[in-house]
Amino acid sequence: MTPTSPVPVPGRAPGLTPAVTVAIVVTVLAWASAFIVIRGTAPYFSGGALALGRLAVGAALLSLLLIGRKWVAPDRREWLLIAGFGVVWFGGYNVALNIAEKSLDAGTTAMIVNIGPILIALGAGVFLREGIPKWLAIGAGIAFLGVVLIGFGTGGTAGVDPVGVVWALVAAVTYAAGVLMQKPALKRLPAAQVTWLGCVIGLVACLPFAGELVSALADAPAAAIGGVVYLGAVPTALAFSTWAYALSRMPAGHLGVTTYIVPPLAILLGLVVFGEIPALTAILGGAVCLVGVAVSRRRPALAAADRA
Repeated sequence: MTPTSPVPVPGRAPGLTPAVTVAIVVTVLAWASAFIVIRGTAPYFSGGALALGRLAVGAALLSLLLIGRKWVAPDRREWLLIAGFGVVWFGGYNVALNIAEKSLDAGTTAMIVNIGPILIALGAGVFLREGIPKWLAIGAGIAFLGVVLIGFGTGGTAGVDPVGVVWALVAAVTYAAGVLMQKPALKRLPAAQVTWLGCVIGLVACLPFAGELVSALADAPAAAIGGVVYLGAVPTALAFSTWAYALSRMPAGHLGVTTYIVPPLAILLGLVVFGEIPALTAILGGAVCLVGVAVSRRRPALAAADRA
């Protein structure tokens, strides 16, 4: 699978073809649902055990995508990047997120974790040399104001465990770091192969939690075990595949900002499923983040000479 370089279209982000758009939509919907399912299964599994179970299912399903595909041998630098993003994102992020949702509602967790795209946009501009276009910088700045509002709203919510907030922030940082390591690996290697390798490496990193997983599976209800399977099949195997597909075809900064749509969806799903509502100030912050997304997608009109 070789990344394409579509001709930019006025008013549309680079690489935002119909196929990439579908991949982004699938990713966003699947990841939003993950916050809800994790919230429901967290009482029955430790953070590490839930991550291990999710990655085991995900790795098994992702392996099916490699059947009949040509294997491209990674070089030393690519192996380091893949190992880093596998341990940090597939492993560390999932453990941190699972622990955070033991005490935070799904919507609040999603909003805190979505500090990540700001870090991705800025990190991609600096470390991946994608640059920081004016509208991306303005959009990221607006989104950051939204995150500040989320922070105030969360801090004023009764019963919010500050430890949960810290773990959500850890998840945001590991999410951003993982994307910044994944993007360079996708320049030459197939997206499906990189995703599978990252998942397997994350699985290996979580093996110390195997004993906890076995014990939890023996006692957990069928619905909770079904939740683990869902997390491995949809938000992991499917969504990480569609994410990698999109990431191989557009700048990391622009793609990362699109995930600001996840928190409003998580809030809505959390309200429907659990009756949980984040603080009003936090919800307002989420709305401001969405404005930042819209602004970041804006592109300057082509010069008159280019239109001629």
